[in-house]
Amino acid sequence: MNRVPLEGKVLNENARVAAELRERFREHRVLVVNLISSPGSGKTTLLEKTLESFSAAERVSVLTGDLQTENDANRLKRYGFPVKQITTGGTCHLDARMIEKHIADWDLDKLDLLIVENVGNLVCPSSYDLGEAAKIVLLSVTEGEDKPLKYPSIFFKSELMVLTKTDLLPYVPFDAALAIENARRVHAEMEVVRVSCLTGHGMQDWLNWLEQRKHAFLAGLPETVA
Repeated sequence: MNRVPLEGKVLNENARVAAELRERFREHRVLVVNLISSPGSGKTTLLEKTLESFSAAERVSVLTGDLQTENDANRLKRYGFPVKQITTGGTCHLDARMIEKHIADWDLDKLDLLIVENVGNLVCPSSYDLGEAAKIVLLSVTEGEDKPLKYPSIFFKSELMVLTKTDLLPYVPFDAALAIENARRVHAEMEVVRVSCLTGHGMQDWLNWLEQRKHAFLAGLPETVA
């Protein structure tokens, strides 16, 4: 008798739960984006600056994943929006069940935007659908321009690349144009924004992208949902 490999079973189950989550998010008109990067690329700092820019009336929440500690959630809670930490205890990615569990007591009708900060890893998270509307990959200028070629799966699946820590460009041997070229060799229609959370340069481009993506998401909903 043929046996389905365990990994296949896990991914199939994850896909089923993710599809259910996606439908729930669509029914409640919640845009969900999934931020993915290597450790230290600046996901949490970008989220801090993002939440800081929102008015108190913004209907946004955050799920942040890490192997251990609630440090990131504690940093983000200061801005007054609902934030939960998902501590994976060694698992190198978030999965759909984790998302389902941690949003169980949130009223989705009171949300417009859910931002998921995945575990710092460019490999495992690319295989796990979380029910998101868009994956976003971060690449910092302290990494290599060839990261998109070394880890093509996540760059291929992401709609947007956020090039972070651009204030360091005068001091590091990083060719931003080459990094973007490499990303678009993997995903020809990849959108790119360049951001420095330290100086604020490019932050408005990032916020504009989120707003435009929200409008596109809502416009794509069937009339019975929208």
